[in-house]
Amino acid sequence: MTLARRALPADAPEVLRLRQVMIDSMTGDPGPTGWQDTSLPALRARLAEPDGAFAAFVVDHPERPGALASLAAGTLDYRIGKEGDGADGLVGHVFSVATDPDARRRGCSRACVTALLEWLRGRGARRVRLTASAEGAPLYASLGFRPRPDPLLELRL
Repeated sequence: MTLARRALPADAPEVLRLRQVMIDSMTGDPGPTGWQDTSLPALRARLAEPDGAFAAFVVDHPERPGALASLAAGTLDYRIGKEGDGADGLVGHVFSVATDPDARRRGCSRACVTALLEWLRGRGARRVRLTASAEGAPLYASLGFRPRPDPLLELRL
């Protein structure tokens, strides 16, 4: 059984590395990594907030000391509730699920996502959303996620 743990501020560089692994796997091309230096201080600060609305769960790489094998990050957001959402209107969002290519097919992502879902449930979320890649969809379906008919729209400000 693979055990996930909550990411610490010292894990921030590896968390960013795994996020890049996820980005590269979605685009099929190695992308620029310069953004990681600018993102590092904010990520370290968020990982240091034990009661914040952001959490990342990781699995340590079994063959590379100091490296991470897998990551799942998420946030807890307030939405005006609806039937079945609970009184607090808290909704979880899962993102940045990634596993190092040499650590795949060992249950690492499942362990990270499961730990994140437990954290979200414990914080009061009654609904969790994510955007899945074709490769990740079977994992999420096995955890009970179902497709939604409403398409995601985005505006960059």
